[in-house]
Amino acid sequence: MYSKDQAVATQPINVLIENKPKYKLVIFDWDGTLMDSAAKIVSCMQLAAEQCGMPIPTYDEVGHIIGISLKPAIKQLFKIEDDELAERLVAAYKDAFVSRDTTPCPLFDGVERLLSSLKVAGCTLAVATGKARRGLDRAWLQTETGSFFSASRTADEAESKPSPDMLLQLLGELGFEIEDAVMIGDTTYDMQMAKTIGMDRIGVSYGVHAQVHLEALSPVALVHSISELETALFK
Repeated sequence: MYSKDQAVATQPINVLIENKPKYKLVIFDWDGTLMDSAAKIVSCMQLAAEQCGMPIPTYDEVGHIIGISLKPAIKQLFKIEDDELAERLVAAYKDAFVSRDTTPCPLFDGVERLLSSLKVAGCTLAVATGKARRGLDRAWLQTETGSFFSASRTADEAESKPSPDMLLQLLGELGFEIEDAVMIGDTTYDMQMAKTIGMDRIGVSYGVHAQVHLEALSPVALVHSISELETALFK
């Protein structure tokens, strides 16, 4: 039996499938694009800094490095080259994220409806994220959304954004051409990796990077909500 929430989530699908999707392959960033996790990432990074005796970064400072794989992000954030210190910060951050910090990380409103609409319309969905594999798997389990995605690349399997390595691997695995696909993300790293290989990209302004910086990388669209994103993905 469907719950009330499930019924609401499926209502727009019949309307949307009357239109055709613009892309065969839709690749999403995770944090800040599908999941509202910025507050927890910032909190955990601040806890890690405190534990390791480092200066406590501000929300904006942490926001600037969200999207990069964890170790290079930490090196950039704290302006360090010391691998041992970076590893200590990585371990402290992971411990805070899993065990110490209880900040909720919900999906943005409308995400499940969007994913359902795209799947019903015949799109293949994938994720390209700076999270570790364990972190993405944990998020999929928490949100029960893993079944929507045919493939994914994490920080454990590819070069860090803004390298296009994640996108090239996904195209190769799934058998699509660059022109078949779109990258959707909330950071300049998402936009840059797609731009590097000439892939269409859609920026979302409700994440961590400012709209003006996303616009500078020439997205085909810049949207301000999941509902606007849904509209932008259909003809």
